[in-house]
Amino acid sequence: MIRINLLPHRELKRKALQQQFAVLAGLTVGLGVLIIWGVHEMVMDKINHQNGRNQYLRDEIAVLDRQITEIKSIKEKIQEMLARKEIVESLQGNRIKVVHMLDEVARQLPEGVYLKSLKQTNEHLHLAGYAQSNAGISTLMRHLDASPWLESPLLIEIKAATESGVRLSEFDLNVKLTELPEEDGHSGRNEMAAKITATAGQP
Repeated sequence: MIRINLLPHRELKRKALQQQFAVLAGLTVGLGVLIIWGVHEMVMDKINHQNGRNQYLRDEIAVLDRQITEIKSIKEKIQEMLARKEIVESLQGNRIKVVHMLDEVARQLPEGVYLKSLKQTNEHLHLAGYAQSNAGISTLMRHLDASPWLESPLLIEIKAATESGVRLSEFDLNVKLTELPEEDGHSGRNEMAAKITATAGQP
């Protein structure tokens, strides 16, 4: 009977299997490392991409913040300009009112009545002057009350006075200003200037 020794063959087969296992294990480990590295690189790439987007957004937000600050500054300047414009318009309107008021007072002065002073306090005028008679003062008050720019004349004081040897009636009165209508105030200004600057006792 022939006997065959299979031990060397089995040993070779076992070694071959061990080598195959080692190779497969190495390939598996290498593949795992490669996969991990690939995933890591992909994640890092996404992180870097997101960081880039975040930085871009931060830069754009900074630009918008500067623009918002500039717009706010421009709005403040516009508001300042509008406020100045309103002040200028108010001053111009007040100047026109003063001209109308002086013109109207001059228009309402009857003959024989002269002003020595005129003072405005808010919406009230204080008139002081002389009249050749008490009737002239009464006429002045009626004229003032009938004026579209003036109302509610109130006589404060009337007393006898003598100027340049002429007996006169000295008076003080208040009158209220009303809202001035739109009207050309050029006419009658020469008359206004002559009467306002006239001194007491002048004919």
